[in-house]
Amino acid sequence: MTGKVLIYGGGGGIGSAVARILAQKGYGIHLIGRDEQKLKEVAGDTGASFTLADVEDDDCFARVMSEAGPSLAGLVYAVGTLNLKPLGRLTVEDFERDFRVNALGAALAMQAALPALKAHTGTVSAVLFSSVAVAQGFTGHASIAMAKGAVEGLTRALAAELAPKLRVNAIAPSLTRTALAKDLTDNPQMATAIAQMHAIPRLGEAEDSARLAAFLISADSGWITGQTIGVDGGRSSLRTKG
Repeated sequence: MTGKVLIYGGGGGIGSAVARILAQKGYGIHLIGRDEQKLKEVAGDTGASFTLADVEDDDCFARVMSEAGPSLAGLVYAVGTLNLKPLGRLTVEDFERDFRVNALGAALAMQAALPALKAHTGTVSAVLFSSVAVAQGFTGHASIAMAKGAVEGLTRALAAELAPKLRVNAIAPSLTRTALAKDLTDNPQMATAIAQMHAIPRLGEAEDSARLAAFLISADSGWITGQTIGVDGGRSSLRTKG
């Protein structure tokens, strides 16, 4: 075994894909999520243990660690929101929930897991999730871009503070076919239009980000830390049409 990895959002599209890839590589897995049936399905495929928990509950992080065990080789925080509204329609509750789930949750998950990460022999790794909307300004993305921008700041701060024991990186996907984005991706006309905005003209699949997350957890990425890496078909940096 290579060690145990904690995966928040382990029942979701990207989190479950990460779990399956890491299990194939010999890692032990502990999943965290809100949907017990999905967690059981992923656990059945990967041999993972799991905790049924909601990151909006501040008490969940200590409970997760009491069930995950005393030593961790890595942490993946694949939890997010997709709250798309114009500024005038956003409420205080919208901003607070997006920040809590995306940024504060990541910070509290890292804080709670830190003793177990430090207890593991050798270098360990954490992967957080941002969004292409931080690098590119999109209409209706004020709340989510603000929250994910905080994730990128957290990534760099923790990478500096916790080096060299703990590497911390973030992945910034563009629109990906997961349950979270179902309202967008299940609309054929909208999905096609958005796909054509990418230099590689398709939408993301969960495995696109999951393969990078598994690489960043592994020792193969041992000289990479403090980075936010786009998995976005080139959307954050390329324009192929006038």
